[in-house]
Amino acid sequence: MTAESSQPSIRHLLGVTLCSALLAGCMAGPDFLRSTDELVAVDLVPRVDYTDRPPAMSAPLPAQWWMLFNDPVLADLEGRAQIDNLDLQISLARIEQSRAQLGIVSSQLSPTFAGGASYAHEALSEHGKFAALGAPTQPNDFWQFGFDATWEIDLWGRARRAREGAKAALEGATYDREAARVALAAEVARTYLQLRGTQAQLDVAHQNLAVAERLLAVAESREHNGVATRFETLSASAQLASSKASIPELIQHRNLLMNALASLIAAEPRTLDAQLRESMPLPLPPSRVPTGIPSELARRRPDILSAEAQLHAATAAIGVAKADFYPRVGLKGRAGVEAFEADDLGTWDSRQFSVGPTVYLPIFQGGRLQQRLALNEAKQKAAALLYRQTVLRAWHEIDNALDAWAAQRSQYAQLSISYEHSKQAFHTAQRGYQEGAADYLSVLTAQRELLSSQTRLNVSATNATLTLVNLFKALGGGWNSDEVATAMAWPSPQGAHE
Repeated sequence: MTAESSQPSIRHLLGVTLCSALLAGCMAGPDFLRSTDELVAVDLVPRVDYTDRPPAMSAPLPAQWWMLFNDPVLADLEGRAQIDNLDLQISLARIEQSRAQLGIVSSQLSPTFAGGASYAHEALSEHGKFAALGAPTQPNDFWQFGFDATWEIDLWGRARRAREGAKAALEGATYDREAARVALAAEVARTYLQLRGTQAQLDVAHQNLAVAERLLAVAESREHNGVATRFETLSASAQLASSKASIPELIQHRNLLMNALASLIAAEPRTLDAQLRESMPLPLPPSRVPTGIPSELARRRPDILSAEAQLHAATAAIGVAKADFYPRVGLKGRAGVEAFEADDLGTWDSRQFSVGPTVYLPIFQGGRLQQRLALNEAKQKAAALLYRQTVLRAWHEIDNALDAWAAQRSQYAQLSISYEHSKQAFHTAQRGYQEGAADYLSVLTAQRELLSSQTRLNVSATNATLTLVNLFKALGGGWNSDEVATAMAWPSPQGAHE
């Protein structure tokens, strides 16, 4: 073929390519539209049912909200958990899988090139049909060397929709990790606060044990002097044994919580015993709690963003399924050399090439394409419902956390008054018993009431801080959106048509 005779074919091929490139702007399937943010309707203020409503402020919620407790041990545990926790490392591995899958899908938009070479020493049968036609039958060598290139033109946006869905899946996996990060931060804080609350309860138990020992000594002395009965001594001894019996359970619960914190930082059991065994006061919550800006709430909840990304991926899958109904047009070419003698491979006459369009048209698939489209549409509907469910759950979590926060503050205020009065009553009864003006039953009753009041107050203080942790978790604190945006950055593959 001469150069002149090949020019019309080349022009025709260029024309086909140009038309195909223009048609490549078409995109099958619906475009994803971000859901309207309805979370602005959430009222970030506790109900008016409580007399002691905690003050809140519409200030940005810090990513490291646990720093508001001003506890260096808690801050250290949170930092170690964010690095070493195995659940977060598993989530990171899933992100890497999604990123690799995006790279695989994006490669469909680029041409593929491959090279090949072959050598064969062959001979025709002397009794075969080619020999009957006069072909030589003596053995000879045959050499081939060339390159292949293929490119499917994305006429209907099938590959672009697939890449769009893979990118949305990557976003979903990234937000899943951030949701795990939020849950981890809350779990570390909750476990740590429960540990400090248990240690405070253990201190209360030891204090009551010392009181019970003193009362037993007083009762034994009074009985020895004939001013008290055996009943008082036995009651004091029983109260002492009861105080001792409460301590082992508290110790076991303390050890359980220390091991739970060690597990959260992927450490062996008893790793944190030396650091945490010593009792420390329960961290005080901040006087004013930043609840963030209501209109930005949906952007602060990674589970909402993950559900939105899943909806985006499901919408893109519909476009892929619809594009399967249309023809696929591509270009295929091959160029190389072939010869019977190795020395001839470098000559111009040994060249060979082929280039031209390819068309694939689905005609009959037994309903497979229709059912695949129906399947993806059903998945998209389920993803939309899941997104709505996630948003609704966020509303309830925030409202419940606000309500619990206000309730615990009000309860703690009243229990503080109860504790002070119980302590005064016990001191009065104890002094009267020592002076002989009261019987031991009044002392025993006052002591039990004081122990119960101390326990309720300590539990309420712990619960008040735990409800604050739940509120920060419900508000989506514990992750940095800027870092996530950097992690999800993905360059457009070379050769892809936007």
